[in-house]
Amino acid sequence: MVAFALLALCAVGVIEAPAEAQSRRSDQNAAREAREAGRILPMREILRRVVSQMPDAQYLGFDFEPDSAVYTLKFLRAGAVIWVDVDGRSGHILRRTGG
Repeated sequence: MVAFALLALCAVGVIEAPAEAQSRRSDQNAAREAREAGRILPMREILRRVVSQMPDAQYLGFDFEPDSAVYTLKFLRAGAVIWVDVDGRSGHILRRTGG
């Protein structure tokens, strides 16, 4: 499942507009720096905790807010987009919207 999620991230990145792709790289860099500094959990651990709670949903990617250490994961289920905000420090789901 994690391999599929990473593949989905790559596929989404290929078709993005340049500004959006740059934003995604910035999010990924900020997340990597925070993870290396020990401030947040690795993305692999966040995905392990959240994807299992999203049955029948396709993982599309994430945004990261470095100031609050919150990941926003994006899923697609039955044609509806669902956003899941996750505390990057604890891995706890903060809220779900959409869908």
